[in-house]
Amino acid sequence: MPGSPFGRSVLIALEEKGADYRLAALAPGASKSPEHLARNPFGRIPVLEHDDFVLYETQAILRYLDRILPQPSLTPTEVKQAARMDQVMNISDWYLFQGVCNVIGFQRIIAPRFMGQATDEAAIEAAMPKARTVFAALSELLGEQPFIAGDVLSLADLQAAPQASFLSVPPEWAALTAPHPNLVAWIDRLESRPSFQATTWQRLTERAQAA
Repeated sequence: MPGSPFGRSVLIALEEKGADYRLAALAPGASKSPEHLARNPFGRIPVLEHDDFVLYETQAILRYLDRILPQPSLTPTEVKQAARMDQVMNISDWYLFQGVCNVIGFQRIIAPRFMGQATDEAAIEAAMPKARTVFAALSELLGEQPFIAGDVLSLADLQAAPQASFLSVPPEWAALTAPHPNLVAWIDRLESRPSFQATTWQRLTERAQAA
């Protein structure tokens, strides 16, 4: 499923680490198949298979990769920076995705493109107040730093940026980012990295079709 921001986070980590990996594409609707449920009983993606070790949940996968592939490190050594990383990773899961990306992104992109459903404008309107709160919080935490935790890329950037970038497609992006130019600069900075360019929707679709 090339459009998954969670899957993209893991792939970006693998690219940043220069890891040798194989992408196993999952067709829409196949997440509830018996084969996939044997890997993840919740029927979600991504799932990492490393030798005979199977791991699901994006944050767990990201932290695992950073431990087994220690260079370059994606976890700050300074305690407060590491805490900020943890904070934003949870903000991404519980606030940026839940009720924002999974509503606005779903209604503007997934429902019409892949499910043949009409966009629910009322659902989007209802999600916008929370979206504004999330974007304001991320903007304040980022400040004028190049990355979430400071001067160095961290797992927080890898977790949050694909979610935020997914929302750059719908028209609501302009209203959400107008008060926060630092977030736009942050996304642009990350999307220019080779790891992000290698994991765009188009590139992953091409790889999935070739697999």
